[in-house]
Amino acid sequence: AIILVHWLLTVWGCMNYMFPASYAWGNFSVLAVGIWAIVQRDSLDAIMMFLTGLLLTVLTDIIHISVFYPSNRYLTDDKRFSVGMAIFSLLLKPVSCYLVYRMYRERGGE
Repeated sequence: AIILVHWLLTVWGCMNYMFPASYAWGNFSVLAVGIWAIVQRDSLDAIMMFLTGLLLTVLTDIIHISVFYPSNRYLTDDKRFSVGMAIFSLLLKPVSCYLVYRMYRERGGE
């Protein structure tokens, strides 16, 4: 569910081409590592890389949103929706990090 929600919010955040390609590449590559962590249930490395990637994308998402946020006269409805979904994804990432950390602990991580 974490992967699906963040994938959908990232797709909606990239709909308007307002953010650079690094926003999409960073988020989708972390989601690919998340799929790897789901497939290999016994791998602590995969879940740790997914957790680290989520934490790094929190930082990069803050930078992308703050740098590329359009001024008020250029803020159309589709840009507003795209930015809103990117912000919503950013707000959900700490919750996702907590859930991924719990999965890490369940797999035997310390």
